[in-house]
Amino acid sequence: MKTTLTGKHIEITDAIKALIEDKVSRLPRFYNSLVSADVLIDGSDGGGTSIEIIARAEHNRVFVAKEAGADMYACVDEAIRKIERQISKHKEKERDNKHTGFESQ
Repeated sequence: MKTTLTGKHIEITDAIKALIEDKVSRLPRFYNSLVSADVLIDGSDGGGTSIEIIARAEHNRVFVAKEAGADMYACVDEAIRKIERQISKHKEKERDNKHTGFESQ
């Protein structure tokens, strides 16, 4: 899976880059069809940070998670949790629609 990191008004350190790449690389275990992930980190003047993760899958499926706060590491963790929840829910719906089962007639 291709991962792109973009920093806006903030410098991305090696530690942050390693953390994000590690966490984003685990996303395909929830949904195999993921193709790429874009991570946007926006730092503001007040010291706050916002993280946006955009995961793209086959068949034009897009999953987006945003989180803002003072602690960048906590924001990354929460955004990853949000996108994992979205992907798991989509996978569950996809699986349930495939196996509807036979109703008694």
